[in-house]
Amino acid sequence: MKSKILILAAAVLLLVSCGTQKTASVATTEPAAPVAETKAVALTPELAEGKNLYENSCARCHKLYDANKFTQDEWKPILTRMQKKAKLDDTQMVSISNYINSQL
Repeated sequence: MKSKILILAAAVLLLVSCGTQKTASVATTEPAAPVAETKAVALTPELAEGKNLYENSCARCHKLYDANKFTQDEWKPILTRMQKKAKLDDTQMVSISNYINSQL
């Protein structure tokens, strides 16, 4: 009988410890951090084509990364590697590169 009670107590303890943890939100009196301004770049037809290619070709396989996540030097090898996988020609890659560089 004692072993059944111990097993039941262990099972309940396991279930309680695996449950979601709810935390109370604490109101802060500090002002909110200023939102980073994104520079608005008017998209030329070439940049619009690059954006379209980036969104349609790259999003087929993975989530789209924000252009600001990487520097221009970090984007070069990424785009080169992805060009072969996405089966894009050099002209299309130049459009994508120009679009990403315009967003940095």
